[in-house]
Amino acid sequence: MFHHITVLKEEAVEGLQIKPDGVYVDCTLGGAGHSSEIASRLGPNGLLIAFDQDDAALANAKIRLEPYQDKVRLIRSNFREIEAQLGTVERAVRDGKPQVDGILFDLGVSSPQLDEADRGFSYNHDAELDMRMDRTADLTAKEIVNEWPEQEIARILFEYGEEKFARRIAANIAAARAKGPIETTGQLVELIKEGIPAAARRTGPHPAKRSFQALRIAVNDELGAFEEALEQSIRSLAPGGRVAVITFHSLEDRICKQTFAKYVERCTCPPDFPLCVCGNKGIVKLVNRKPLEAGAEELEANPRARSAKLRIAEKL
Repeated sequence: MFHHITVLKEEAVEGLQIKPDGVYVDCTLGGAGHSSEIASRLGPNGLLIAFDQDDAALANAKIRLEPYQDKVRLIRSNFREIEAQLGTVERAVRDGKPQVDGILFDLGVSSPQLDEADRGFSYNHDAELDMRMDRTADLTAKEIVNEWPEQEIARILFEYGEEKFARRIAANIAAARAKGPIETTGQLVELIKEGIPAAARRTGPHPAKRSFQALRIAVNDELGAFEEALEQSIRSLAPGGRVAVITFHSLEDRICKQTFAKYVERCTCPPDFPLCVCGNKGIVKLVNRKPLEAGAEELEANPRARSAKLRIAEKL
């Protein structure tokens, strides 16, 4: 059973300002929590287009969204293909290009993927090193751990996982793989633990959490895909359309913040000019200056919401 607790569901969907006859996109279908909420607000002429690259998520969504099947279209694709895919949906195209009323991103891996032992995402279950969200993709965590240069592994762990013992862990991995391949998550967890001093292991989250997160991001090129997709999303919004982004990681949030900032109206005239003459027109405006975060009630029900941040921008 694909069980997933949707984070910031009401806030994100409210932020999109759903119109009953609008066209909306859920870039991260997952457990279909946001999708079902959006679909429930659409009238007979509304349309929801939902993306996922995980076959289990799509199969689950088909069942969960059955009451809305006439106004939902599921697409098996990485969201970095959003512009090309929307171009194939007649309702999403206006004046020859994609123009939709709202786009939602709920980033990070779905709870069922984390909890499903054989996917290799979890440091709590011994399984083959995999971590692919799209199981048809070529790159796996096993390939990175066994074949990538030690310095590159250290960089990934430090940049994507903010792991301060990245070099020690990478050195452990390199020494171990010289004797034989590292095949399972259990083997990797032990190598990570050995690379972290005992005092540091006794405090904070599971010692392998940061490293596993870093490898997952690298395997799925999550940051590159998101940056591309967010740029395409801004281009694909109709005037007045909104994009809402839920991030769980400081690097994702930074990409979102910087991308929005790039398209916000900004006058470059000298401060002593009485009138603006630069003509720098923005493409979007920020709906919320600071990101929205989960409230106490949601945090109690779902601790994974602790790091969630919601940013929303509107196309001018």
